[in-house]
Amino acid sequence: PPTVPPPPGPPARGSLSLHRAYLRSPLGLLRLGQLALGAAFWVTVAAHKYEGAAHFALFAAVLVWLLTLALFGLSLLGRWELVPWLGSRWLLTNLVHDLALGVGLYAAAAGIMGHKAKQRSFCNLPGYSQHCLYSAYLSASICGGITACLYLFSGLYCLLRRCQDQRDII
Repeated sequence: PPTVPPPPGPPARGSLSLHRAYLRSPLGLLRLGQLALGAAFWVTVAAHKYEGAAHFALFAAVLVWLLTLALFGLSLLGRWELVPWLGSRWLLTNLVHDLALGVGLYAAAAGIMGHKAKQRSFCNLPGYSQHCLYSAYLSASICGGITACLYLFSGLYCLLRRCQDQRDII
């Protein structure tokens, strides 16, 4: 009796490896800076007592940070095609994320923390003995402002690539 070959299985996926070209690209380096400064922002806010609008600032920072971490991970592994509908438009996805979410939400969060720092500026005087949140709020505001600038730069980088009719992020 002739032997029948087994039916073909699902196509094998390639092994996971780092997309080193992305890591060395301007967008990869900007993502690393966004993740580092974004974490500094929300850790600074979360580590201190906060109230009112600082809740929104913390929510916005953590939301954008988690989305950036997902974009960075998928781009670093070269697996963005696994994301339904967005994977085929990865450059546009990065562009919208950076300009709408990154710049918009981090600029708002930095503004909120700057306003809170201004409200607490009285406790920055020498000899003030109570616990003062001025320096924490000011530090968060500065980190948020720099992070918003990094998102602006990465958004402009993606926009430049899009205007040059390129479809890839690097």
